[in-house]
Amino acid sequence: MADRHNTASLLAPGLYLVSTPIGTARDITLRGLDILGSADVIAAEDTRTARRLMEIHGIAVAGRAMLPYHDHSGDGVRARVVAEIAAGKSVAYMSEAGTPLVADPGFALARSVANAGHLVTAAPGASALLAALALSGMPTDRFFFAGFLPPKSAARGAALRDLADIPATLVFYESPKRMAKTLADMGAVFGTGREIAICRELTKKFEQVRRGPIAEIAAMLGDDIPLKGEFVIVAGPPERAAITEADLDTALIDAMESQSIKDAAAAVSGALGIPRKRAYARALELKQR
Repeated sequence: MADRHNTASLLAPGLYLVSTPIGTARDITLRGLDILGSADVIAAEDTRTARRLMEIHGIAVAGRAMLPYHDHSGDGVRARVVAEIAAGKSVAYMSEAGTPLVADPGFALARSVANAGHLVTAAPGASALLAALALSGMPTDRFFFAGFLPPKSAARGAALRDLADIPATLVFYESPKRMAKTLADMGAVFGTGREIAICRELTKKFEQVRRGPIAEIAAMLGDDIPLKGEFVIVAGPPERAAITEADLDTALIDAMESQSIKDAAAAVSGALGIPRKRAYARALELKQR
């Protein structure tokens, strides 16, 4: 394959966040490859993984600096990247897998570059979060990404209690060794009947998705669901109690004290999870009384 590296960078000075595959090497965009081929400097959570990906796609390092940037990197590395950009260079940043800054150490790096007044842009692509949502069968119009839960049971339970009543699909990353304990705590807090999806090894050879109540999925662990690889847990939103006319009226009256009929209806519709037409029609009736 031809060498994709351009010795004269066509990129403006700045930080380019390049999404990398979460399993299948071909899940990288053409724009992402162009950036990796043109950037003056390559920064990566794991430079060995970055080199392998570049080799697969025929991109030579060609003497360019490769900077490791991970959870243990300090202010010195961030200052080096900012200095390189200030000197007129383009820097491509890759996380270990997926979209930089999503459960990834790149957040502080991007913020430092932006705070210094330099360009920060992204070449979007693979994301375990979005892939799991697409495969989960759960509502996707509203979701909350909770990342990794605390490793200790008491802290994990407290975190789950804070999340339990959020009226949205919840998405978590989890390690194989904590899956059983995490599902046990979810069952205790959410109720064992709450619907979840377990997504394992997304885009890889042994990709697996299992959907069902927490109790049913927990019983599959170690047997139908091997405790190996990378996991994403997607929990459906909590079941809502039926909204009565009295509930609707109270919410609309409170909202209309400070908002127009249209805005109040929209706000109440979202808060109570009811059709906007129903909320708007009732708001008009209340206003005409």
